[in-house]
Amino acid sequence: MKIIIIGGGLVGSLAAVFLGQKGHEVHLYEYRQDPRGTTLNEGRSINLALSMRGRTALRAVGLEKIVLQKAIPMDGRMIHKTDGTTSSITYDPVLKNCIYSVGRKHLNELLLDEAENSPNVHLHFGKKLLKVNVSSGTITLKVPDGATEEVKGDLIIGADGAHSAVRRDLMKATPVTFSQTYIDHGYLELSIPPENNHMMAPNHLHIWPRGKFMMIALPNLDGSWTVTLFMPLSSFTTLRATKDILGFFQTHFSDAVELIGADRLVRTFMANEASHLVSIKCSKYHYGSKVVIIGDAAHAMVPFFGQGMNAGFEDCTILNDLLHNHDYSVNRALELFSIKRNPDAEAICDLAMYNYIEMRDLVNRKSFIIRKTVDNMLYRIVGSKWVPLYQSVTFTNMNYNQCLKNKKRQDSVIRKASLFALAAGTVSVAVFLLPKIMTGHSPLPNDFCSAHG
Repeated sequence: MKIIIIGGGLVGSLAAVFLGQKGHEVHLYEYRQDPRGTTLNEGRSINLALSMRGRTALRAVGLEKIVLQKAIPMDGRMIHKTDGTTSSITYDPVLKNCIYSVGRKHLNELLLDEAENSPNVHLHFGKKLLKVNVSSGTITLKVPDGATEEVKGDLIIGADGAHSAVRRDLMKATPVTFSQTYIDHGYLELSIPPENNHMMAPNHLHIWPRGKFMMIALPNLDGSWTVTLFMPLSSFTTLRATKDILGFFQTHFSDAVELIGADRLVRTFMANEASHLVSIKCSKYHYGSKVVIIGDAAHAMVPFFGQGMNAGFEDCTILNDLLHNHDYSVNRALELFSIKRNPDAEAICDLAMYNYIEMRDLVNRKSFIIRKTVDNMLYRIVGSKWVPLYQSVTFTNMNYNQCLKNKKRQDSVIRKASLFALAAGTVSVAVFLLPKIMTGHSPLPNDFCSAHG
């Protein structure tokens, strides 16, 4: 089968590896230049957190161990308070699982190299998709000299991101339910230089939660840290002058000024605009046996659960398995991909939105720590019957929709248990007080008894 993949990012590259290893003729088209010969643009790349779903996909193509050799384990969150003190929250105190910080460019290059190792995989850079004829399986491309060319395939896979051109033409050809939500928060990337690495606790994802906004930092192999500030877009517009930028950081992230460096901090703010955050849901993902979309093209999410790449990689695993299940035609395989994947994709989009609130605000609350303690205690006692939300999303391959259902069930159990405990406490107090009140020996003040008697 001749397969055309649009998009040479992480998900498109992994799809090319999967399908190339199965012996298909694969042509991958990317409008940008080959990233293996370019420099990563500063300020525009949120670091990647690799977890179980992504690892499962990489393992399936024989790359997991290679990727982990240049990945940094993160065992938990390091919370930075406004007074400069820190506290650690372990991700998985029961089974000791961790997530891994991986470099986007390194991983993309590794996947492209692996895809190119298959003689049946062909990479084409600098060619922009203009149009998809979903009925015939033909694409029209703009090539570097300005001319156009047409290419026909048996299957077109759109892995061309949140603003997918493949999705655009898919929606023109068949009814697709679609929603696009821009949140009023954006992000700006900063960095902590290697010489300040000794000031950061290793093997953690660092978070500066500040209620309505936050900052995070992930480690890099060269000793530097990729720092990302998330906050309302309106707040970014107020930080134009040096004194405003430094004043804001001294107030809210005082310890980070020394880590990043005042000059570097101001220079980065001056040179870059905040990027927008979008969440996209759609259904269905395919057209007949000719077209299917995966990754951000099918379900773009905000980055706060660290599942964008992992969900996209899981798409590759699921699609590959369906396409090579001999019980299914290509048409049926794509139909099942749409049916099975959509509820999970929508669930993780919702959970990613929720996790922003948790990271920027809830982690500072005692109720959050208490709930984490209860969840981990029950997880330790009853195992798979009570897997906390974060662990189920990050450290298992459980369907995202099931993770969400489990959370709702667990919330209900905790809520009912709390009400029962409150009621039991009230009854105990009443049993203790009633005999004393009836015999005139109430331990309550006289004025209380008279006022409520």
